[in-house]
Parts: sequence; C-alpha cells; structure tokens
Amino acid sequence: MEYFNFNGKIYQNNTNVISESSRGLRFGDGLFETLKSSNNKLLLADDHFARLWKGMNFLQFHIPIHFSPEKLEFEVSSLLKKNGHNKMARIRITVLRGEGGLYDDINHFPNYIIQTWALADDIGKWNSNGLVAGIYSDVKKSCDLLSNIKHNNFLPYVMAALHAKKQKWNDAVLLNTAERICDSTIANIFFIKENIIYTPSLEEGCIAGIIRKTVLHHLAVNDFSVCETKVSVDDLMNADEVFLTNSIYNIRWVQSIGNKNYTNLQTQKIYTSILPTIS
Repeated sequence: MEYFNFNGKIYQNNTNVISESSRGLRFGDGLFETLKSSNNKLLLADDHFARLWKGMNFLQFHIPIHFSPEKLEFEVSSLLKKNGHNKMARIRITVLRGEGGLYDDINHFPNYIIQTWALADDIGKWNSNGLVAGIYSDVKKSCDLLSNIKHNNFLPYVMAALHAKKQKWNDAVLLNTAERICDSTIANIFFIKENIIYTPSLEEGCIAGIIRKTVLHHLAVNDFSVCETKVSVDDLMNADEVFLTNSIYNIRWVQSIGNKNYTNLQTQKIYTSILPTIS
C-alpha cells in the first residue's frame, strides 16, 4: 500500500480528497512541480521551490506564513519514507486553489497534494539508444505570461503526448503560435550546429525548466558557445545533434526526428561534464 499527502495529512492512494467544486478540477486553477530524490535527498530543491513560489505568487495565491519550502521539504521526506521510496524517486507537488466558481471563490489559499513514485536506479543515465521524436503541429503553445509556468492547464502537452504514442515516438516536439520550436511534452530542447548550442528562449513559450537553467549556466561558465533564440523547424532539422533536458532524465540525446538522424558526440561530452552537478 502506498500513500499521498493532502494538505499535510497522509492518505492511502485512491482516497478521494478533491470535491466536485474544486477550482483545480473545474478550471485547472493551480500549478505543479516535479522533483527527483536520491537516497531521500531532493535534487536541486532550492531551484524547484523558488520556481514553485514564483508561480504561486504570479497566480495570486495567498501564501500563509507557515506554508514554506522547509515545510514542504519535510513533508516530502516523510512521505518518501512512508512509501519506502528511499533510493531514486519522482515527486510531484500539485498546488490547487480551493472550492468555488470563477467569480465566487472561497479563498486563495494553496491546497496541495504530494505524491511519490519509485524510479529505476539507472534513471538519468546516458541513453545509448537515443530517442525517436517527431514534430506535433495540431495544437500550438502560446507565448504569454503563463507560458513558462508549470500550470495545470496542460492540454497542449497532453495532446502532443497522445499523438506521440500513436506514432510510436518517444516524445513529441511542440510548436508555438508563430510555428517555431517551443519544447517537448516533458522536456526542454537543445540542438547543436557547428559547435554552437541553441535552445528556444523563454520568450518563445517554453517551460522555464530547472535542468535547462542548470545546463545553460554550466555551458556558460565552461566557455561553450550558447544561444537562446528563436528556433525554426528547419533549424532543428538541419542540426548536427539534438538533446532534451528535464529533472527526471537529466539529458537525453535524440537519435531522430522524422527522417533526420543526429549524432551525439558533443552531447555525450556535455552530459558527462554536467552530470555531477545535477545528480
């Protein structure tokens, strides 16, 4: 039997705790954070909690004084132990507004759910086989003040993931409303062309990923040529190498997008050099 945390109390999985009047259920009114732990230690915890708090402030939650990163970190640690997830684990913290309609909300305090899942010991290791991906163009991601936040209105990514599954891809690359590269269903995207490393800028609508931020910092201090910019589909298809980053898998190289195949020599070097800072 495994458990989850709702507003500080532990419940068995599949216990109903959200009512039919939840604004989170009705409107997707909230946001979430996905973290990884190793030996009961949260990785890059300060960055994750800073992003979560920034998102809550932007969404105008009323954050009580006692609701702090330290409180959440303690409750995450307790849940990991309760579930026996003491090695590698994935943690999701979901923050939701309370009950009410669109204009008659009861309050703006954060309700929260903490869940944990055990991960394989080799998660985040180099993927020697490479990913097979494709471009998803049916639903575009907007470029606005919500675009960089991991909010609960996740339908563009849901639809892209459904399409990827039908096409038997490992992942799908999303476009923004300007028909340029945004990110993938679960990761930020980078590509290498003639020794320059490119990634879509935050203004292009991608999630402000924690590993994205960490990789960009690492590349900058180690004198790599890096460019955050607008990326067209042609740019991506003409790249030498492509890799994806997120908090669970770290860095994974993409073997192909459509009929285009990519190498991985520089990506593997980046992975090897940065791994000690993110594991």
